[in-house]
Amino acid sequence: MSAAAANPGADVCAVIVTYHPQTDLLDGVVAAVQGQVGQLRIFDNASPDPALDGYFDGLRARGVEVFRSPRNVGLGSAINHAARAARAAGFAHVLLMDQDSTVDPDMVAQLRAALDRLRAQGPVAAVGPQFRDARTGAVAPFVRIGFPLNRKLYGGPGQTVDCDFLITSGSLLPLDALDAVGGMDEGLFIDNVDIEWSSRARHRGYRLYGVCDAGMQHRIGDLVPLASWLPLRTVVHSPTRLYYMMRNRVLLYRRAEVPLRWAAQDLPRLLLKFAGTAVFLRPRLGYVRAMLRGLRDGLCGRDGPMPSRTGDAHGRGSDPKR
Repeated sequence: MSAAAANPGADVCAVIVTYHPQTDLLDGVVAAVQGQVGQLRIFDNASPDPALDGYFDGLRARGVEVFRSPRNVGLGSAINHAARAARAAGFAHVLLMDQDSTVDPDMVAQLRAALDRLRAQGPVAAVGPQFRDARTGAVAPFVRIGFPLNRKLYGGPGQTVDCDFLITSGSLLPLDALDAVGGMDEGLFIDNVDIEWSSRARHRGYRLYGVCDAGMQHRIGDLVPLASWLPLRTVVHSPTRLYYMMRNRVLLYRRAEVPLRWAAQDLPRLLLKFAGTAVFLRPRLGYVRAMLRGLRDGLCGRDGPMPSRTGDAHGRGSDPKR
């Protein structure tokens, strides 16, 4: 039996970008994905916890390649660095993973099989799994961008869904397609990196597909009660993350590769996000300040890491996950 038949992911390098990882969750990600791929690499974005030194040494002893950046360079730069390392090591594909997304036992095999079938029909930039919320079990749809509302497509067993974007975590990218489309936009630093790259790929004639038979569990933000008097919960992000969410949306509204219909339907969501956060969530002042700074910097065309209050260009307070 050939190596490819024994392990369909033998030509895949999986990349997990970490920042302040919860080691118990990261252990689960590593255990789930390592046996499905040819190599597993971790790019740690300058997590300051000294206890992680021993933890990462333990992962190295288990065959995981670990690179620890001396500074937080953001998600886009981390992915580009890891993709270059994967290419240099002779891999043909890169699988992008978050530090708390757990893959199903056959996810990589399902993605690889679907990718091979779909590439026989035309250029494909990436395929991705259908993920379930790790807390609620709800299945997330794939999305076609529309106006005034997006189309949510769930598909079914055996189906692949032609979609307009894929979330970063779980996406399988052929490295030759990554070369043709170009790397991740490092200036966005964290948020909407996936939207921008997906839009650029589609703009250049590549397709993106969701693979319904490929499964993953994923977490997005923190679920908290919307208000004490409302039986509703909402996803909450840190003020730093809200800065990037506001700024990068405004930056993308002006990008030629990003569909105008995305900007048209996203702008009301931005306004609702701002108003809802300002009214219902605490600390209100911290959230509002961060969002206003993001909107201002987006309108001014500023990218890169969020400046600290002292103007530190490296944005030491940046949190690329929460």
